Amino acid sequence: METQATVITVEAIVHAPITTVWDSWNNPDHITQWAFASPNWHTPWAKNDLRVGGSFSSRMEAKDGSFGFEFGGVYDAVTTNELIAYTMADGRKVMVEFSAEGDATKVVERFDAENENPVDMQQMGWQAILDNFKKYTESL
Repeated sequence: METQATVITVEAIVHAPITTVWDSWNNPDHITQWAFASPNWHTPWAKNDLRVGGSFSSRMEAKDGSFGFEFGGVYDAVTTNELIAYTMADGRKVMVEFSAEGDATKVVERFDAENENPVDMQQMGWQAILDNFKKYTESL
């Protein structure tokens, strides 16, 4: 019997138009500016083939070089300015929804939890990255 994955949700209201939010989320030049959870980390490179069946990958690493990993997956669904769904390399699913709310954009990200770290730790990490995205995108 297969166990149901725990789904974690993080969200943010980004004070920017949906087209700006979409571009910031998907353009590798922008991804390298926000895709990390804390200031002592960075993303030196990112690549993105934004289409169903396309793949994406980025390198996240500690600035001191002590640790790093690639984050990536394959797109299952892409609806411009609305939805991105993908499967990570380990098989977990992620769905990101974008919705205009006046002059702002709501971003809701749902992902299957992994089994190595506590759920609250995973939620805090993904929320920190989303908060970094919000801060960066609002500065554009």
